Amino acid sequence: MINRSPVFLAMLLVPLLSGCQSTRDYMLAQGYPPAFASGYADGCASGDSAAKALGAFRKNVTVYLADTQYATGWDDGFRQCQASAEADIERRLQPDSDRDRDWHHQVDQDMARAMSRSLKRS
Repeated sequence: MINRSPVFLAMLLVPLLSGCQSTRDYMLAQGYPPAFASGYADGCASGDSAAKALGAFRKNVTVYLADTQYATGWDDGFRQCQASAEADIERRLQPDSDRDRDWHHQVDQDMARAMSRSLKRS
């Protein structure tokens, strides 16, 4: 049984961000079966694309229908990467995000400093 938690996804993707290793190669190094790793990589790319409305899907339909490990990997990869991409998009679109508040605060501070300097020069 494959763990489908967000923690698992984070543990899977963090090492990928720090190196050149592909998702498939990383999963193989972790001991996943080759068919599952291939399916997961294809499903993940497809799920990310679906969340971003890019429409680029990778799925070997013949293998998907014949190999349950590939199919399970594809389904897991699609769901996890689509959910991750959607959460990232949602986080970026929230108007009251911490990043937005920090940015507005910094702009206000910079404006106050600029105004203070211009008043001292007068």
